[in-house]
Amino acid sequence: MSELINDTTLAGRIAVVTGASSGIGEATARQLAARGAKVALLARRADRLQDLADKIEKTGGTALALSVDVTDADAVGAAAERIRRDLGTVDLLVNNAGVMLPAPVEELRTDQWQRQIDLNITGLMNVFGAFLPQLVAAGTERGVADLVNVSSIAAKNIFPNFAVYSATKAYVTQLSRHLRAELGEKHVRVSAIEPGMTHSELHDHVTDRGVQEWTAGIHDIMLHSEDIAETIVFTVSLPPRANLQQVTIMPTGQPA
Repeated sequence: MSELINDTTLAGRIAVVTGASSGIGEATARQLAARGAKVALLARRADRLQDLADKIEKTGGTALALSVDVTDADAVGAAAERIRRDLGTVDLLVNNAGVMLPAPVEELRTDQWQRQIDLNITGLMNVFGAFLPQLVAAGTERGVADLVNVSSIAAKNIFPNFAVYSATKAYVTQLSRHLRAELGEKHVRVSAIEPGMTHSELHDHVTDRGVQEWTAGIHDIMLHSEDIAETIVFTVSLPPRANLQQVTIMPTGQPA
């Protein structure tokens, strides 16, 4: 890994990270910038994004902060054009924005069901659709482009009370496999990253008491956001001929 990842590994690449205001998105943006990529930061919280952009700039990186709700297709499309104009053609997209709202299905929290579908599925599709032309153009011109979709171990493992969240992440993983089959010949690598339990603000939105107690009980063994970010950087730093289709990264102490 030390030979593949260094301070200039991603020099010249134009990256977009959604959900960049905290957690995995923030950590990934920092590490991409540290390796030389110009990074566009997308999320709703403008103040958090600008603070991150300022920190990246102060360390010699290049960052563009854009306050965008990924569930708004028009706003995402406008952001894609702004990034192309200000930074260049995007060749690295990290689709990370998401929300986790587990609860027993019998409670019929349909508002939470819809919020997870809107952000984890529709938002991801809005972003993918807006940047696909740039990714294909970059793959054709440069010989490689990367689409990284952040899924979850919940896409394939069974966790009580996580039915809707798990279903949205299963969509992300399966979509990624199909996109890879379609886009590989266009030099666009597609990867699904499936983390286990990770310290992030996802847990702050959980309202179910039982899930809160469960996550509190495994707090000390959770992965850190930086662990996922480093995995993403490694994935997109491989030679163009190599594509990590699906990467599962688990806390050592989490059995399933």
